[in-house]
Amino acid sequence: MNQISCRGTVRVPLPPDQAIELFTPEGERRWVAGWDPSYPGGDEAVFLTGATTWVTVERGDRVRRYARVTPGVQAGTVSVACAPDGAGTVATVGYELTALGPDADLATFAAGYDDFLAGWEREIAARA
Repeated sequence: MNQISCRGTVRVPLPPDQAIELFTPEGERRWVAGWDPSYPGGDEAVFLTGATTWVTVERGDRVRRYARVTPGVQAGTVSVACAPDGAGTVATVGYELTALGPDADLATFAAGYDDFLAGWEREIAARA
């Protein structure tokens, strides 16, 4: 599998304008163990996590979209759109990825995507 497109939802116990902040490089520090982005340009326009380079390509009140490249492994986009859901938020999360080498294992990522997002939901609920 050379390309995948995955989409799913995460419920967040915060209003949308606050929930979207959890999906920024600094906001993810609140709930992602080991998440430690660095900023070569000094802001969130471009950031690094390990071997992955991220570029912020859309930043709206309730939307974030990032392009990401892990050289020799994979490249693509990650999007998050937050909408009201009662007193909280439903965040729609999409990954569009292309394999750049044999280590991408996109089929395994796609097969576990629902569990991946369920883990996000648990971590956010525990720490948000």
